[in-house]
Parts: sequence; structure tokens; C-alpha cells
Amino acid sequence: MKRLVFALFSLLSLAAHAELKVFATVPEWGALVKEIGGKHADVFIATGGLQDPHHVEARPSLIARARNADLVVATGAELEVGWLPVILRNSGNPRVQPGQPGNFEAARAVRMLEVPARLDRADGDVHAGGNPHIQTDPRNILKVGEALVARMAQLDAINANEYQANFKHFAERWKAAMAKWEASAAPLRGMRVVTQHKAFPYLYDWLGILEVATLEPKPGVEPAVSYLAQVMNDVTTQKPRMVIRAAWNSPQPTEWFSEHAHIPGVVLPFTVGGSDQARDLFSFFDDTLAQLLRANK
Repeated sequence: MKRLVFALFSLLSLAAHAELKVFATVPEWGALVKEIGGKHADVFIATGGLQDPHHVEARPSLIARARNADLVVATGAELEVGWLPVILRNSGNPRVQPGQPGNFEAARAVRMLEVPARLDRADGDVHAGGNPHIQTDPRNILKVGEALVARMAQLDAINANEYQANFKHFAERWKAAMAKWEASAAPLRGMRVVTQHKAFPYLYDWLGILEVATLEPKPGVEPAVSYLAQVMNDVTTQKPRMVIRAAWNSPQPTEWFSEHAHIPGVVLPFTVGGSDQARDLFSFFDDTLAQLLRANK
């Protein structure tokens, strides 16, 4: 009898400490899962902060990780369309296929910006559901977190209360941080900027920054010098304060424009790990605002 009780206790103990195996496509969602899951989440992140999330090789190592996952957390909105479907299809894991509880798309939880009126591949790398770079607005992080904690609790009911408690604590700290960020960013409201790739519409929407031009002639298409010169001439009267690129963008277009337009070139981390300072979600936004404010002096 004692052996039976001990065996049952051991099984319950193991279940209580079981880890939810999570495959996150990009660093921001991996960081959010860690905030919610704590010790109960075993998180693998498929890409790095200096990597273009549109273009990733569906390596066998990624397929193996997806094969053992309980939950795949992706941005969706076609951000990973070139590589994630291949990984999921070859993983042979029924739990994480589209439409299953183990497949979570963050973009479904937020209001999408830049939804195209028409779809034509001649227009470049256009996403049918809208611009997928939702993580640069901290309000979206909170909305995604609300949906994600519910999904994690659904998949791992044993640890649901702990997930919910972790998210409540995170949300309290996040709202306090947002108030601080918004106060410090007040001087940026109404500022005009040029952007290399359309990576920051959600950041601009949050802060009230006005994008007057992009350096890419079409999304995902590298500009020629002649095109950069044309953009520079077109925006002269707009008087942009700076030119901005994501850390994973090629530096040459922004550097050329910065030099010839005589405005600061700013590199923003774009996600967790996009700079040495952006070590987690909080420091990601700390560094983003620090770079903008420094260039605006």
C-alpha cells in the first residue's frame, strides 16, 4: 500500500513539474512565453534577433524541434509563410498543425495595420493580412499575452493557475513600464522619419511618429542609389528628423541616406536580441526609445 501511495505521489509530482515544450518562431514570443511559463515552459526559439524573420532555412534541426513541441507560437500574418509550413508539414506532429490548439498565431490577437487593398506580387513582399511586425508596439505584447496565457492554460491545465499568476504579475510590470516609456517618448510625437523597410508601423502608431518615406522601392526589394537619391529629393520639404532601419536590415541604404541627407541614421533592435542592450522584452523597448531619443537631440 505504501508503495502504491508513493508511486501515485511521484506521478503527481512529475505531472505538476512537467514542462510545456514550446517552439517559438521569433525571439519576442519566446521571451513572452518565458514570462508566462516560468519554470514550466521549455522554450526553443527558431530565429535570432539579428536574423530576417521572413527568410529562414527549414533546417532538419528545426523540424526535429517542432516534432517534439506541444505548442508552436508564431507571429502569423504570413511572416513565416516561406519556412514554417515546411517545418510543420515535415514534423509529423499533429498537435501543432494549423487549426489545432498547439498552433498559436500572435497576429490574430491584435489590430492589424497596413492591410493591402489589393494583392499583387509585383508590389513586392506584401502580406495579405497586414503588416506582421506587431511586436514593436508594447500594447500588442499585452494583447498577445492575454491570448497566449489562455492557450497555455488550455494545453497544460495542471499548471494553468501558475501561468495566469505569472501573466498577471508580468502585466502589472508591463503597464507600469508602458507609462514610463510613453512619458519619456513625448518629444517624439509628430516627428517625421524615413524608414528603410516597413518594419515599424506599429511603433510609429504607438508613439505618434510620421513615416514620410521608405528606402525600399517595394517591400523586401533593396534600393539602388538612384532610387535613394530620388527619395531624398522627394522628402526634402518634409524635413525628416532621422532615417531608421531594423538591426537585421542591410546597413548600406540607411548609411547612404544618412550621409547624403545629413540626418542621423538609427538602428533599432526590432526584437529581443537585436542589440546588446535588448536582452528581454523590457530592455528591448528601453533600448528602442533610447536610440530614438538620442538621435532626436
